[in-house]
Amino acid sequence: MDCRVCKLFLMLIASVVFTSCGNSGNKDSKSVNNRQGSGGPGRGGMRAASAEAYIISPEVLKTSLQIAGTLLPMEVTEIHPEVSGKVTMLSVQEGAFVRRGTLLARLFDGDLRARLEKLHVQLQVAEKTEQRQNDLLKIGGISQQDYDLSVLNVNSLRADIAVLETEIEKTFIRAPFDGRLGFKNISIGSYVTPQTVVTTIRQVDRLKLEFSVPEKYTTEVKVGNKVSFSTETTQGEQQATIMSYESGIAEDTRTLAVHAVVNNADNRLKPGGFAYVDFKLGEVDRAILVPSQCIIPGARDKQVILYKGGKANFVVVETGVRSSDKIEVTKGLSIGDTILTTGLLSIKPGSQVTISSFQKEGES
Repeated sequence: MDCRVCKLFLMLIASVVFTSCGNSGNKDSKSVNNRQGSGGPGRGGMRAASAEAYIISPEVLKTSLQIAGTLLPMEVTEIHPEVSGKVTMLSVQEGAFVRRGTLLARLFDGDLRARLEKLHVQLQVAEKTEQRQNDLLKIGGISQQDYDLSVLNVNSLRADIAVLETEIEKTFIRAPFDGRLGFKNISIGSYVTPQTVVTTIRQVDRLKLEFSVPEKYTTEVKVGNKVSFSTETTQGEQQATIMSYESGIAEDTRTLAVHAVVNNADNRLKPGGFAYVDFKLGEVDRAILVPSQCIIPGARDKQVILYKGGKANFVVVETGVRSSDKIEVTKGLSIGDTILTTGLLSIKPGSQVTISSFQKEGES
């Protein structure tokens, strides 16, 4: 019994010693690992971020605005009869080009012409009476007052004839200016009134290009300046000349309405069409342009990351016009500055940065 007790006691002691040695080894291993971690790369700070950069160089900037415009006829109007009556002649050819004064329709004027003929007969009688009384006045056969009444009657009849001829002329419906006719809305035999629209006419050999310029650029609007535009139906750019602009800026849009005249003698452009207006603002010789992705928009301002002394510096900038891949910086940067183009979301202010490559001009 004593021997078995001794064996169990020795086995228990050996198990305790083995466990203690194992724990000590684990602690030493962790200690070594901790020492290796604390002595690794980047001790005392974070690893430097890698990013691409862009060196600012002066560029020639031709500034322009892309504005939506509308082509309008130089003149357009609805053609109405001046008096009521029945249509006896109609010569409206839809879509035809007509000259000013072309007769388009006539209304019934038989009653007016009968009255006119009557007045002409009365005038002939009155003129003969006036001549006889003039001869009598010379020999004292009548008084001056009687002769004056005769003259008055002649003049009155002539005035009535002029009024009636004017009324007859109103039964002729003519083109008010050179232009192209629209659809006709009446037929021969129709009874029309001054509210009836016979047809429409548009002056299409010259058009108006209407567009609006933002308030910021209204000083660039000058009568006589050229603007370019394009349409969906024509190839290449067209030219227009500014002929007028509104007297004030629209309060709701803060824009200035502009009209430019377009020569359309070949009828290649149709009124009412949409136009893409290229409004030139001028040229800047030493402009600062940066890739669009460099700009970090904020709630109140815009920033870029300036690379200086191996660190990232966030700089507030003001921007100008925008092209397809670049933005003009008007304040905050100088020629020769280096700005970061990648990693903008992960880089913090003041962090270390290494430049992996430089973006060349024209790349985006």
